[in-house]
Amino acid sequence: MNLPNKLTIARVAAVPFFIAAYMCEYYAAAFILFAAASLTDMLDGKIARKYNLVTNFGKIMDPLADKILVYSAFCLMVEDGTVPGWMLIVILAREFAIAGMRTVAASEGLVIAAAMSGKIKTVLQMIAVPLLLLTAAITDGQIRGYFDTAAQIFLWASLIMTVYSGVEYIAKNRNVFSQ
Repeated sequence: MNLPNKLTIARVAAVPFFIAAYMCEYYAAAFILFAAASLTDMLDGKIARKYNLVTNFGKIMDPLADKILVYSAFCLMVEDGTVPGWMLIVILAREFAIAGMRTVAASEGLVIAAAMSGKIKTVLQMIAVPLLLLTAAITDGQIRGYFDTAAQIFLWASLIMTVYSGVEYIAKNRNVFSQ
């Protein structure tokens, strides 16, 4: 197994530790785990492309690992009221719709490539979550307020990009519905 795939697996393996830290209210530790796992996403892709180590496993598992990490965080944050439940529903609805379209397309031998808007959505989510974690970890009210404002901006931006990228995927690949 090559290094990029090992990094992807490490990202998934970090999730239970992130969840445990968050649930024990060790928000600084949860932040460190999430940030480190997020950095492996950037790193594994760069290594895979630079050294021609792109694999089918990586093409499937890399975005899945991102989703496991980010949506685990969002689920925990819905539970404690940090993120509204309806936001998670919108985010998951988009993911299931796109996954369904990709499955139908794959059954017809078609591949729906990831669009830049979907990548931007993931980056915005991977910025929003650590900012939300820092907001929970910081006790100084004024500093906490700054982080909370930034976190909310990125959370809403990620939601807007989630909806936009979902609409874009559906519009660009509507031919899948006629298969």
